[in-house]
Amino acid sequence: MNTVFPTPEGGTLLVAGSDAAFPVRRVYCVGRNYADHAREMGDSGREPPFFFAKPGDAVLSIADGEVGTMPYPPRTQDLHHEIELVAALGSGGRDLTAEQAAACVWGYAIGLDMTRRDLQGAAKKSGRPWEVGKAFDHSAPIGPVHPIAATGALSQGRIALTVNGQERQVGDLSDMIWSVPEALAYLSTLFELKAGDLVFTGTPAGVGAVVPGDLLEGTIEGLGALQVRIGA
Repeated sequence: MNTVFPTPEGGTLLVAGSDAAFPVRRVYCVGRNYADHAREMGDSGREPPFFFAKPGDAVLSIADGEVGTMPYPPRTQDLHHEIELVAALGSGGRDLTAEQAAACVWGYAIGLDMTRRDLQGAAKKSGRPWEVGKAFDHSAPIGPVHPIAATGALSQGRIALTVNGQERQVGDLSDMIWSVPEALAYLSTLFELKAGDLVFTGTPAGVGAVVPGDLLEGTIEGLGALQVRIGA
């Protein structure tokens, strides 16, 4: 096909223990999927899940054992961390059952849903979309994808984040209001899921601000660690 300019490259992720790459199609995020985080953000109860999205090229791929650098984004004075389990899909579909959705998961990764909280808050007050708070450049640092064949289905295990060695967030994957298969099944009623989709599955309580120079380390049991330095 003759395009009017070179086709932009999408994001890719490393695959743990392999020289292969995982191509990223879309990035979906589940909002307020841990009860303690829902409470700290002003909500409670098991309401139907809701979702927002980030562009595929917002992904910042970071290798195991390396410290990635995320530039501090413009137009904010309140950049927040949110540690999350990311489900990477190898197949998809529409109107999936939870069992069918579970079979779509190719692997898992540790991710950070970085948020310009002040811009998100202003958008909420005005009833406007969240993109400026959530979908900015480099807003999705992610470690290597671990194939589910190696990890098994992840439904429990410690999830935590430290900033400069001080614990900020800690929880368990079993604390999710909507399990990974349930969230994927609901999402498939809204969008046709396909291979290459990433789904951030929510964050525990303890979200907070970071500043240039801070070192973030996110861990999920069975997936190792993700280290990110906040740049200038």
